[in-house]
Amino acid sequence: MPIHDQSYRRYRGERAPEGRAWTVIATAGIKTMLAKRKFLGLLLIAWLPFIVRAVQMYIAANFPQASMLAPTSETFRQFLEQQGVFTFFITIFTGAGLIANDLRANALQIYLSKPMGRFEYIAGKFGVLAFFLLLVTWLPATMLLIIQIVFAGNLEFLKANLFLLPAILVATVIETIVLCMVMLALSSLSKSARFVGIMYAGMVFFTHALYGVVFVVTRNTKFSWMSLQGNLQQLGDLVFRVDPRYGTPAWATILALVVIVGASAFVLERRVRGVEVVT
Repeated sequence: MPIHDQSYRRYRGERAPEGRAWTVIATAGIKTMLAKRKFLGLLLIAWLPFIVRAVQMYIAANFPQASMLAPTSETFRQFLEQQGVFTFFITIFTGAGLIANDLRANALQIYLSKPMGRFEYIAGKFGVLAFFLLLVTWLPATMLLIIQIVFAGNLEFLKANLFLLPAILVATVIETIVLCMVMLALSSLSKSARFVGIMYAGMVFFTHALYGVVFVVTRNTKFSWMSLQGNLQQLGDLVFRVDPRYGTPAWATILALVVIVGASAFVLERRVRGVEVVT
């Protein structure tokens, strides 16, 4: 069989703009997770509280005798707090293997080859986990607010609680950033996704247990900054203008979260590195 000449030819395809490589990683990761039936089941279960709350709002709007079910600003805070158990499992299910699996397969050298940089790689992995976390926190909470307006047939509730829109956004975005950074940092420390999941669960429970021990000794809640869960709870209370459950000052809670994110970024900077090949 004759072999035809395959000399150099100019590339005629479309060139993607620089700085958008992370979207390819994020899109591929999201599609991979959506292809898993168990994960889809988890997402469906995570939306059950939304359905329950929506039914309560419908009953409260159509049956005056059920006024005790009428939503308040605290209803949305309680809803997001209830979603905490689902964000915990989704963070482990989605995030544990994001970097660990690439380390196990020695794929970082491929990912970090030019023109993709380290920041784009991390941003792509971040986008996968952030998408699913916001899918079960920000989206249903915002939809509940819209549903309440539709069922009530007026904007009175929204006018009286106009801060809810930014509160929902700020609380869920900060929670997403913190959880994503922590999980990505832990995922970069091991080649085993299962071990990463154990480390994350251990970190969440250990820090909260440590605060519990300190509270028993001191009988003071101002040490909630020691707990990752406590910091997120305290920040949520402050954002939604409800009475904080801990005595920790706002600046201490914010500083603790900044330190957590900063430490996670430092770990990622040290662990996610390509290999320079010099010829």
